[in-house]
Amino acid sequence: MKESVYKSYEDLPLFLNAKQVAQVLGIAPSSAYELMHESSFPVLKIGNRMVVPKKKFIDWVERNTGGDG
Repeated sequence: MKESVYKSYEDLPLFLNAKQVAQVLGIAPSSAYELMHESSFPVLKIGNRMVVPKKKFIDWVERNTGGDG
């Protein structure tokens, strides 16, 4: 697994794209795209572009891990 360039939630941008989601979670970009197409994942669609609001991403991580990162 590749080490994330992000060391804390504060380092994250306001909106994350698939590449950034992959970096944060330590997964392949293709896995991030798959995740972003799941109905339970917090995605904001702007035309054909998909981004994840930072706050919603943090909430999703906490809900799915039971932790506070």
